Amino acid sequence: MLIQENINLKNFNTFHVSAYARYFSDITKVDDLLKALDFSQQQNIPFMIIGQGSNLLFKEDYAGLIIELNIKGIERVAEDDSHYFVKAQCGENWHDFVQHCLQAGYYGLENLSLIPGSVGAAPVQNIGAYAVEVADFLHELEALEISSGKLIQFTKEDCQLAYRHSIFKAEFKDRFVITDVTFKLLKQAQLNLTYPALRDAFVDIKAENITPLLVSEAVCKIRRSKLPDPGVLGNAGSFFRNPIISAAELKRLQNENPKIVAYPYEEQYKLAAAWLIDQAGWKGYREGDIGVHKEHALVLVNYAEASGAELYDLSVRIQQSVLKMFGIELQPEVRII
Repeated sequence: MLIQENINLKNFNTFHVSAYARYFSDITKVDDLLKALDFSQQQNIPFMIIGQGSNLLFKEDYAGLIIELNIKGIERVAEDDSHYFVKAQCGENWHDFVQHCLQAGYYGLENLSLIPGSVGAAPVQNIGAYAVEVADFLHELEALEISSGKLIQFTKEDCQLAYRHSIFKAEFKDRFVITDVTFKLLKQAQLNLTYPALRDAFVDIKAENITPLLVSEAVCKIRRSKLPDPGVLGNAGSFFRNPIISAAELKRLQNENPKIVAYPYEEQYKLAAAWLIDQAGWKGYREGDIGVHKEHALVLVNYAEASGAELYDLSVRIQQSVLKMFGIELQPEVRII
């Protein structure tokens, strides 16, 4: 295990903002993860786990240890009449894992193609897109308990998955490190084309000719048309979560804003945060090297050499204007450090 000092994190976050970590370690096995955690305790410094750095905004330097998880491996561990159980290590790239599954005939994750990040981070955020969430296919996961150094099994129910949320963002935050995740995937495809833009992509194709691979390709095409490539333009995808509100609150908003965009969600309603931000006048906004993407109002961008503090300040101004206009408080989906 190698511990490096004073490392610029610009290449370890998809916003590509400069911030220095006092210590940094690239971890490829669980034993070294334990050693890195011991190091942070011995030095009496904080630590932070990162995967692909796709959901982070560093607004200042980090005076502790950054642990980059690069533990790799994918294997089919079991099957039943209808499912394959596929285990992936935490450091696997999420999109690469999805493509591996589709090529192998393990179906269900196709709508989650091209989401940036790692497998280990996926359950923490309960990532989702185009009417599918990780919660739909998670079977179990293993996580290292930091205080004891023991590996603990969590069932799907244990994880308490909800919209962009899990127990690992709440009471178990900073108490566990997810080391591997097992998914319960389909042997026979059950395509989910309920999202309008995805359904429209197949309007001229017979249903029997639509395959999971074609759905994945369509999802990638839609995402690329709306979301900038972090390798070209610094961003972390959707910066804010879509607010969840009651029917009564929606009715109030509709009385004042008849065109407000909302979708039913578990007996409540999910507002389109992008619509709120657009209506507040932020879509396409640019100020120096910071801005809001011209194609998607949920995406904050670093055009060149913006600082994390500048991007954070922009996010606060957006929150304030949406709150003033609609009475809705936007919550960041991105983790702000």
